[in-house]
Amino acid sequence: MLYDEVESAPRDERRERQSERLRSVVAYAAENVPLYRDRLDDAGVSPDDLTDIDDVERLPFTTKEDFRDTYPDGMFAVDQSEMRCIHASSGTTGTPKVVGYTQSDLDLWREVMARCLVAAGVRTGETVQNAYGYGLFTGGLGVHHGCDELGANVIPIGGGNTARQLQLLEDLGSETLTCTPSYALYLAEAAEERGIDIAALPLSRVVFGAEPCTDPMREAIEDRLDVTGVDIYGLSEVIGPGVSIECAEAQDGLHVQSDVFYPEVIDPHTGEVLPDGEEGELVLTTLTKEGVPVLRYRTGDLTSLSRGACACGRTTVRMDNVTGRVDDMVTVRGVNLYPSQVEAAVLDLEGVAPQYRIDLRREGALDRIEVTVERESGADADDVERRVAAALHDTLDFDPDELHVADPGGIERQETGKVERVFDHR
Repeated sequence: MLYDEVESAPRDERRERQSERLRSVVAYAAENVPLYRDRLDDAGVSPDDLTDIDDVERLPFTTKEDFRDTYPDGMFAVDQSEMRCIHASSGTTGTPKVVGYTQSDLDLWREVMARCLVAAGVRTGETVQNAYGYGLFTGGLGVHHGCDELGANVIPIGGGNTARQLQLLEDLGSETLTCTPSYALYLAEAAEERGIDIAALPLSRVVFGAEPCTDPMREAIEDRLDVTGVDIYGLSEVIGPGVSIECAEAQDGLHVQSDVFYPEVIDPHTGEVLPDGEEGELVLTTLTKEGVPVLRYRTGDLTSLSRGACACGRTTVRMDNVTGRVDDMVTVRGVNLYPSQVEAAVLDLEGVAPQYRIDLRREGALDRIEVTVERESGADADDVERRVAAALHDTLDFDPDELHVADPGGIERQETGKVERVFDHR
C-alpha cells in the first residue's frame, strides 16, 4: 500500500521534478541565506547553471560546523517570527544545531512521516505507542506528526518508564511500537523478567531508528517481540525522522523520499560522488524546505544507494541500513556519545589524570559501555569515581554500565605516549 502515488512515479518523471526543484531551492537559498550566497559565489555557481539534477555535484557541501558557526539562526532562510517550531540536536560541542520549521515545513514533515508509517505497515485507526523522546529531539514529535496526518491513534509516552510502557502495551493493545532498536531489546528483557508474554499481545511491528541496527539486533527484536522490525532514518538538519524507511514487504533498504530529499553517497575523504552500491558518506539536499534549506549536507552516516525494483512497488532510490559514522560517535542503548564529550566532562576534575578509555562490549544482543579514567597520584580512588560518575550523569545525562578508576599510569600508552580512546569489542 502507498500513501501517495508519487512514491511509485516513473523515475524519469521524478528526475524532472528533482531538477526543477533543485534550481528553485538553490535560488531560494542564495537569496535568503548569506552563507549560501557567499559559498555559491565562491564556487562560481548560479541557479541558472543547473539544468539537471546531476548538477547538484557542482554545489558546495554543508557541514554540521556550518550550523554551529552560524548559531543560533544563521542558517534560517526566514525570520524567526515566520517559524512555527524550532528543534535542535546536540553533538561534539556544547553548541546545538538549531533548525526551524515554517508551516509549509511542518506540512512536509507530516506528509513524509505518514508515507513512512504506511510503508512500515501502519494503517489509519491503528494505535502507535511512541517511545521516542519528545522535546528538542525531533524523534518523538516527528512520529507524532505522521500519526496525526495518517489518522493513527498515537500514545505519546516518550522514552523510558519501562514499567509503564509494558503496562500500556498490555492494556491498550498497541499494534506498533516506535523506539530505538536497543530500547526494543531492553523492553523485551524487561517483559521476560516480569513474566509478560509480548508475543501474545496485538503488537505486530517495531519502527526503530536513531541508531544503527545490525542484522543480529533486528533478528533479536523480531524473535523476542514476535514483530516485524522496520528501520527508519532521518536527522534534524534535514527534517527529522521521515527521510527514508524500509517497506515492511521487502525490508531491503530504506526508501528515500527523494522527490523532496535528494541523496548522494560520497567518498568521505575526497568528496567524490560514488556509484550505486559503494559505501560512503550520505549527503542530502532538501528540495522544498523553506525554514532551513540545506544544500549537499554531509550527514556523517555511512551507507550505499541502490535503484533496483522493489516488491512494494515504490520506485524511489533506496539507501542501505546505516553501518556507522564517519566520525567517532558511538551509540549505546540509544545514547549518542562522543569520546570528546567524556573528556570534556571529566578530565578537568581535580585528581583525574588526562587519560581515559571507553570499552564497548556486547552481551547477547545488548551493548554495554565501560569507562575507565586514571587518578592522579595522591587522589582517592573512591572519591574520583564518585565525582566522575556525577559529572557524566549531570553533564551528559549518561551513566556507564561500569566505571573504573585506574591507578596512576594504569591506562596503557602506545609507544608514542598517546592512548587509544575507544576499544570496540563488539
